[in-house]
Amino acid sequence: MTPALQGFLTCLGLIVAIGAQNAFVLRQGVRREHVGLVVALCAAADAVLISAGVAGLGPLVARHPAALAATRWAGAAFLAGVAVAAAWRAVRGGAALEPGDGRAGGRGATVAACLAFTFLNPHVYLDMVLLGSLAGRHGDARWAFAVGAATASVAWFCALGFGAGRLRPVFARPAAWRVLDGAIAAVMAGLAVSLAVAG
Repeated sequence: MTPALQGFLTCLGLIVAIGAQNAFVLRQGVRREHVGLVVALCAAADAVLISAGVAGLGPLVARHPAALAATRWAGAAFLAGVAVAAAWRAVRGGAALEPGDGRAGGRGATVAACLAFTFLNPHVYLDMVLLGSLAGRHGDARWAFAVGAATASVAWFCALGFGAGRLRPVFARPAAWRVLDGAIAAVMAGLAVSLAVAG
């Protein structure tokens, strides 16, 4: 197996999971709100983090547990707020949840939320350490590993963000939005609790 393919499969295994960032991308995709921007931001952020890990910044992050702890608490607070908002949307229901109402969220707010979902998650820094360590095993081919990992990120976020639009007919019904927002609230609340109680 080539280093690039190993990087691709490793990164795909790390990011293809139900998490805060993926739930955000899914919701944006279903609503068709700034999908290209969100996909580009997520993929670019992953590329930066992967490159930083391969360049050797992983050990630096690992040596600063206080910074990771601060990120963990900020992330827990942010996710708790998102969980409350999603739960409120799920309980309230109604026309505000319809995907085709023409009231797309602002670009600035979308960018801020996307960056928060990405960089307030301490797991991304742990993944950076892991990917950097695995890439280092390939010596001079470590950057091929990094390219493979970054390619997996691009492929996943494109599939999730643009593929979610195919679910739009399902979400023409407000009840479907209530189910989605209820699921998002549960995921976000669970992640917030797990961050808060993490060592």
